[in-house]
Amino acid sequence: MKYEPTTKLLINNEWVKAKDGATFETIDPATEMPICSVPRGRAADIDAAVQAAHAALSGPWGQMTPFERGRMLNKLADLIERNRERLAYLERIDVGKPVAEALGDMNGVAGCFRYNAGATDKMEGATIPLGQNFVDYTSLEPIGVTGHIVPWNYPLGMAARSLAPALAAGCTAVLKPAEQSPLTALAFGELCIEAGLPAGVVNIVTGYGEEAGDALVRHPLVRGVTFTGSVETGRKVYLTAAAGIKPVVLELGGKNPMIVFEDADIDRVTTDALDASFGNSGQVCSSSSRYLLHKSIKEEFLTQLEKKVAGLTVGMPADNPTLGPLVSKEQYEKVMGYIEQGRRDGAKIRFGGGRPAGLNRGYFVEPTVFANVNMSMRIAREEIFGPVLGVFKWNNEAKMLAEVNQVEYGLTASIWTNDLSTAHRTAMAVEAGFVWINEVGKHFLGAPFGGFKRSGLGREECFEEMLSFTQEKNIHVRLKPVKA
Repeated sequence: MKYEPTTKLLINNEWVKAKDGATFETIDPATEMPICSVPRGRAADIDAAVQAAHAALSGPWGQMTPFERGRMLNKLADLIERNRERLAYLERIDVGKPVAEALGDMNGVAGCFRYNAGATDKMEGATIPLGQNFVDYTSLEPIGVTGHIVPWNYPLGMAARSLAPALAAGCTAVLKPAEQSPLTALAFGELCIEAGLPAGVVNIVTGYGEEAGDALVRHPLVRGVTFTGSVETGRKVYLTAAAGIKPVVLELGGKNPMIVFEDADIDRVTTDALDASFGNSGQVCSSSSRYLLHKSIKEEFLTQLEKKVAGLTVGMPADNPTLGPLVSKEQYEKVMGYIEQGRRDGAKIRFGGGRPAGLNRGYFVEPTVFANVNMSMRIAREEIFGPVLGVFKWNNEAKMLAEVNQVEYGLTASIWTNDLSTAHRTAMAVEAGFVWINEVGKHFLGAPFGGFKRSGLGREECFEEMLSFTQEKNIHVRLKPVKA
């Protein structure tokens, strides 16, 4: 079934054009054809959205009890589930997700809102014992208007990941979706209105990062910012927010290792590796893109992996393949450039490395594995963000761990061994914010997700994230003494 996209900004629960009337096209990456045009929001539109969000803090939203907020967020989750087919369709045409993957993402969006809805009345303060003549206690209050700049790889999933806890904490929000993937965010805005969220609580402004995104971070009424994307852009967001003394949550990517010891279950590892490295066509911050294989099992591992990769399909998203296209021409050229760079640097393509046969249009790339990779190569150190991985062999554990920690990223890692001591020792040694042992790629609401080093700041998908949208107030009372 075909669904028509929404093509206006959502400001104060009203659908409006950009103030200057400017628009831009969003492109279907599978066909390279325009889908529709959406408003090109700029500073004036961001200001209108932020002003609406600020006013909403003192309106009905600010007067709701935490329980009432939770009930409203649960209603929003119901609507997301009810409209999952439409949302999945829009995400499929906007970013090239296969049908099953897009539907699964929508289940995750609904689950995220349910998790946070259940915590609205559990963000508690504390009492501080200062003696019988005093009462001293703390309360957690929403920080205010929050700005959310989200990426294109999981357009609505990433929006939900930061919006849900901000709303649960009682904040209001302005969402700036990626210019490559605005359609599900706008459709989500319709559901916010249907769920009964008061005017101004959620505002959605489509546009470019250097215009709308920058204006959102700079706005003096925005009190907190979340951003997911590149290190380069994240650094700009961080510096801009710092000028306004604003807290930020940053998730800035990864070059994530899969460390395989000689006693690992190779069949299990190679099976899980398919989704861990090639899911969403490798366009995942936590994707496993470096395989560090013990030399005794390297060839057996690669032989099994190659057989399993041969069973993957690459094709049009509507046909529900394993891999769809990359999101844009820019991303396609970047990934193909890395493949060519790997060849020039002397890495050996074990399989893949080009455009799939029969797909002469669209931004499609074969699942690609490089062998004979070393740390002097760019493909060993830099995030490619496509279905491309590099294989290293190792024999000395200490040297292997030094290579693991040599890159500037520290988002995730996975460790594969049946030896408990080895597993824990390695997990403690790896510089990463999230480590799987004998599993990879799974996210669980309640388990803090975030990175070390240049992979970012803060934690998401957990209760700690909700607290990041609050500010703590201490209230001190001196009691009147009892007269003798």
